[in-house]
Amino acid sequence: MRPRIVIIGAGFAGYHAARRLSRLARGAADIVLVNPHDYFLYLPLLPEVAAGVLEPRRITVSLVDTLPGVRLVLGEAEHIDLGRRCVTYGGPAGGPREMSYDRLVLAAGSVNKLLPIPGLTEHAHGFRGIPEALYLRDHLTRQVELAAQATDAGERDARRTFVVVGAGYTGTEVAGNGILYTDALARRLPGLAGSPPRWMLLDVADRVLPELDERMSRTADRVLRQRGVDVRMGTSVAEATHDGVRLTDGGFVPTCSLIWCVGVRPDPLVADLGVPTTKGRLVVDEYLNVPGHPEVYACGDAAAVPDLTRPGEITTMTAQHAVRQGRLAADNIAASYGRGARRPYKHHDLGFVVDLGGAQAAGNPLGVPLSGPVAKVVTRGYHLASMPGNRIRVLADWMLGAVLPRQGVQLGLVPPQAVPLDSASPELMHTAR
Repeated sequence: MRPRIVIIGAGFAGYHAARRLSRLARGAADIVLVNPHDYFLYLPLLPEVAAGVLEPRRITVSLVDTLPGVRLVLGEAEHIDLGRRCVTYGGPAGGPREMSYDRLVLAAGSVNKLLPIPGLTEHAHGFRGIPEALYLRDHLTRQVELAAQATDAGERDARRTFVVVGAGYTGTEVAGNGILYTDALARRLPGLAGSPPRWMLLDVADRVLPELDERMSRTADRVLRQRGVDVRMGTSVAEATHDGVRLTDGGFVPTCSLIWCVGVRPDPLVADLGVPTTKGRLVVDEYLNVPGHPEVYACGDAAAVPDLTRPGEITTMTAQHAVRQGRLAADNIAASYGRGARRPYKHHDLGFVVDLGGAQAAGNPLGVPLSGPVAKVVTRGYHLASMPGNRIRVLADWMLGAVLPRQGVQLGLVPPQAVPLDSASPELMHTAR
């Protein structure tokens, strides 16, 4: 009987683990990928979906079409019994159901990070999946249009004000792309003449992009401020209400739009395993094995992988690490069956790129600082090279966007109650609670 290798999650780590295993196994193993939907999401381009640059299908890559030899099970892992080597999952076809495994790859990914701020979960929305991006795109459009027709100055100001909390990678890109989108909408609406949309970017850190090179921080800060974004470092939200947010500095900002980009936390599935964790991530050794369970591997955001390039630290939650860890997990699983030798995970960062919208970006590929249009070309080239599919479609959207105005319409496909901030599954739409 062929051994069964079960992979939980089709994010960067899980997708690339499945892809590598399908090539290594060549039919000698039953490779099963458990995921709530049938696509791999290229998350770095999500802000461009929210800003009307890309259509959502452009950054969703079909699992069935790109993972030959891998059996897709549509469902969400609910429990893992390490002793019985069994995964319990539920899905659109009903459940719960069970599936045994000989090897298990835990690549469950991450969800929105929450903080104990009054009113946060009721009034804020996160940014981790396609439903949230589609909701935000409609929401931005709706608020600008309602602001243009408002007769009350207070209502107009609240609707044209957008507050982004978190000046890390995601929040910076959302603000950079978002203000260009809302400015383009406002220019078509006479009711907003003299009252352009207002964007705020808040973070308790002392600079934008605190986890990246300071030169990238300065570039991003300069671009955002030149576009009119109110960048406030050392400041966050103390309370969220239906009519605005109270800031930690005591000020109150009337707004109908609170966008939560503070960070991520490992999928709650990790905490239920009953094995050691660090900062909510599964403790693994340098071979990506869970101690005491040599048949279980963990990678990506779900795993606290030792960073051999920085002794005593664990790898950061980045796609760069997740992709390589997924591939290594596949190689080490093959080695456990006698094909090759297992290797420890060791990777030096190759640099980062941040798309600021328009012709602006910041990057430091291989340590070389770049900004402006040159960085933009490098950023888009990097994304095209990294995407496992849809490259022509993405490039076509970019080319059309360079010569045609953005389409600013509300589709109304995702209501606010379908994308709660406290969801453990931001990749799915939810029913009203």
